[in-house]
Amino acid sequence: MSINTSSDVVCGSAVGLRGRLWQLTTAELRAVAIEASSEILRLEAVRVAVVDELSMRPDDQVIASRGVGAWLAANTMLQIRDGKKIAALGAALRPFPAVAARFDGGDCSFEHAVLIVAFCESPPKGMPEEALPRCIDLLLAAASGVESTTTKVRSVIATLERVFESDEIPPAEDMDRNELRIASTLNGRVVVRGDFDALTGEMLLSALSNLTMPTPAPDGTPDSRSAAKRTADGFTELVRRYLDCAKTGTDGGQRPHVNVHINARDLAEHRDCAATPSPPDGVGAAVSDLDVGHMPWLGPLSVSQTRLLGCDCFLSTVLLDDHGAPLDAKPGKRLVSAEQRVALIARDKGCAFPGCACVPAWTDAHHIRHWANGGPTVMNNLVLLCRSHHRLMHRKSGFVGKWEIRIGVDNKPWFIPPPSIDPGQHPRPANTTFKT
Repeated sequence: MSINTSSDVVCGSAVGLRGRLWQLTTAELRAVAIEASSEILRLEAVRVAVVDELSMRPDDQVIASRGVGAWLAANTMLQIRDGKKIAALGAALRPFPAVAARFDGGDCSFEHAVLIVAFCESPPKGMPEEALPRCIDLLLAAASGVESTTTKVRSVIATLERVFESDEIPPAEDMDRNELRIASTLNGRVVVRGDFDALTGEMLLSALSNLTMPTPAPDGTPDSRSAAKRTADGFTELVRRYLDCAKTGTDGGQRPHVNVHINARDLAEHRDCAATPSPPDGVGAAVSDLDVGHMPWLGPLSVSQTRLLGCDCFLSTVLLDDHGAPLDAKPGKRLVSAEQRVALIARDKGCAFPGCACVPAWTDAHHIRHWANGGPTVMNNLVLLCRSHHRLMHRKSGFVGKWEIRIGVDNKPWFIPPPSIDPGQHPRPANTTFKT
């Protein structure tokens, strides 16, 4: 049986499909993957709408299942908690047609829609009602498109809470919700389940970082362990080091600790020293002018929590230009200094390659113009890249074409794809660049 179009694959059954995909070119396979993903978003929206309608006029089957969410789980392969999430989102979208329209159109994922309606249902106490539509626009801008990430959505939420000076503790920082369950099983093993605030999670991930990286064998064979196995091995080593008097290793050239980045004006103790929020009509300007704390692993942290940490910490100062890019540190050596790495982390916040989510601890400082070719070790010639994208920049074996990196007028890295990816070679911003 032959494959005529990508729609044949997306609309057809997956039974026997693997044996027929050889008929498609690589470009056609990419197109199918994108089309299938769009179809999943469309069907997700259809399911939410149908389940919501069913919840408003339940029949005997739904009533007997004690709710439409439980009924859906009982008649599909979903878990009850997932069925209830679908029903809850449908109900939550009713009062917010702008969010529902974006979700129904396939331009906002299920998870991001949940975050946005949760903010709309419980906005900061200081936010006037007339500011909500503009806030929704900002949140939808962060949640829309292929470049949207959960971190971007949460960053906008954290910034809006900062603009309106919310006194409530964000769920990500509420330590009273922390839970850790450790139980033994019948076969003598131990199951660990936890739910922690963002700061505790940041400490744990920072401590585990250098212990969970893939480690090639002495003969160069790649690490065959899964990510879950590496994390388990790293956690075991972390406990062992603690019991051996808390010995620590290094993490990206630094001893493992929590890093939080924030603008100096937003760290100021007095409100008058920080940026002054705009009135509701200027919410967009307020968001662009204000910053919140940012952790390399878990993203945004409220200003109040950042200030709390700032009372007892080692404070590093990084001077920034008008575009928020760090000014140069001393360029004297080939190897990046500790001060330069701190500045690079402040600018790139991890691997700068578009779409990459690798954290700073797992990145290398790459010379855009190679040191051997006279490239200096200065900020405008450096960029953080994960090991995979670092190899890509040095012509990864088997890759056709070559990416280029240029520092733009904003003093931040921009990536120019090869013609095989984009014939027009349009520059793409680093993955941390996000404008609402």
